[in-house]
Amino acid sequence: MSAYAFLGAGEFEVWHADVDGSLLDGRSGPVLVFATASAPEGEDVYQGWVDKGLAHYADAGIEAVAPALRTREDAHDPAIVSQVDEAAMVFFSGGNPAYLAKVLLGSPVWDRIRHRIADGSLAYAGCSAGVACLSDPTFDSDTDDAEHVWAPGLGHFPATLFAPHWDIVETWIPGAQAFITAATPVGGSLVAIDERTAVVGDGTQWSVHGVGGVYLHRDGRWLGEYRAGDRWELAMPVGGVAPAAG
Repeated sequence: MSAYAFLGAGEFEVWHADVDGSLLDGRSGPVLVFATASAPEGEDVYQGWVDKGLAHYADAGIEAVAPALRTREDAHDPAIVSQVDEAAMVFFSGGNPAYLAKVLLGSPVWDRIRHRIADGSLAYAGCSAGVACLSDPTFDSDTDDAEHVWAPGLGHFPATLFAPHWDIVETWIPGAQAFITAATPVGGSLVAIDERTAVVGDGTQWSVHGVGGVYLHRDGRWLGEYRAGDRWELAMPVGGVAPAAG
């Protein structure tokens, strides 16, 4: 049973319908759409992602709700924790990975998400910021200063650095691919994901969906390039016990 889907970009579009199905198979409850990472961009942007997510799942006949998770205070709301308890899947869409990690880290909402992923009852999907936040450090997309681009992440996968938007990051900042590759954790892995491309799996066994590629860097070299239909193996150990809520 798939537990994770990591999308490089292009959330809430028809191309990842099979990904949704893979994550929901064998699970009951709604999908929780979290546009948290876009909250600093203003209410119109935040609500735009919420609306797009709810419409995507409505079109597919899948029940979905969008809890108002904008701030760290919201991540301590018992009502949202209860919604996590009833969900089949959470989906964190794009925005600023560092902001998303700051909202979630050590919170009751994140604590509950981690425990339910661990027991197999909840699937996690993320796109862009919703993927990058799982590393530690992660990216602060509000800065163009290379000395300040790294910020604390969730560290859910402490030995893995995720790099979404891989096929276009050079158009944003020349040299970005080399800069990110150099930050691959010692003894760990970089998983770089093109836009409109997803990595789906259980924490060890993975498959690729979508139109682009997924690239694995480890031990100072590129080990693989994977395309739609490819299956590959990479153990991504989860970091420790879920943190105490605080």
